[in-house]
Amino acid sequence: MKTYIEEYLHFLKIERGLSQNTIVSYQRDLNQYQAYLLEQNISSIDEVDRFVIMDFLTYLKESGKSSTTIIRMVSSLRKFHQFLRQERYTESDPMQYIDTPKKRQTLPKTLSIEEVEKIIEAPDTTSVLGIRDRAILEVMYATGLRVTELITLTLNDLHLSIGLLKTLGKGDKERIVPLGDQAIYWINKYLEESRPELVIKNKTDVANDYLFLNYQGKGFSRQGIWKNLKVYVSQAGINKDVTPHTLRHSFATHLLENGADLRIVQELLGHADISTTQIYTHISKQRLADVYKEHFPRA
Repeated sequence: MKTYIEEYLHFLKIERGLSQNTIVSYQRDLNQYQAYLLEQNISSIDEVDRFVIMDFLTYLKESGKSSTTIIRMVSSLRKFHQFLRQERYTESDPMQYIDTPKKRQTLPKTLSIEEVEKIIEAPDTTSVLGIRDRAILEVMYATGLRVTELITLTLNDLHLSIGLLKTLGKGDKERIVPLGDQAIYWINKYLEESRPELVIKNKTDVANDYLFLNYQGKGFSRQGIWKNLKVYVSQAGINKDVTPHTLRHSFATHLLENGADLRIVQELLGHADISTTQIYTHISKQRLADVYKEHFPRA
């Protein structure tokens, strides 16, 4: 089983060209699946039938796993067993009789424009790190970048003279994203006043050209961005669970609320399928209804 998983992950990386984060997600699901089979004394993949799969999914549900987690697991197992059959490691596919559970649609959490502004203005811009963090927040909201896209930005990805930056999204798909005036201003200020100070703190012999550097002069981790954001959300007095993806959701929602075309928002977010982007139209409609109820005297 371990060998099959390793071959499948290699296939996803080389043949499918999936991102490292996506591959890690598949690996986590399949390792959990393998551990369950071992607990059930199932040593051969040929012993797995739809009843084993159904028992595993029931086990996940009884363990308190969310419906989203179970749906993702079903998707992972479906693709894994398809791979095994295509490569003739097995003769049958037990997943062909398993239906994908229905996902209860939940709207992404967003912030109001006023809340976003409070967070962006929270850093102390008289300090080196404060200027850097202001630039990071401005870029996150101005572009809707995913965290991984943000921390892998390099100096060569910037085209500030024409107000654009380049990023590699999921599946290594390149896209060009415009920058607003405020984001450009704070990036320039960071490049002039903060980044040189941070570069000096890098004690290793390995230089890097990442745009945003941590206090050690090295590239940021995903966790580093999350922790910094949490600090500024607290300083802004916002009692909501705000993540970097919340700023991405807010970016998309505010664009649509101000009349942007759905196809444009899809392109800016790097969504392969416009149905993924359409969730934001539901948010806009919900907010429209909330405003109506709040302000119309006979609502």
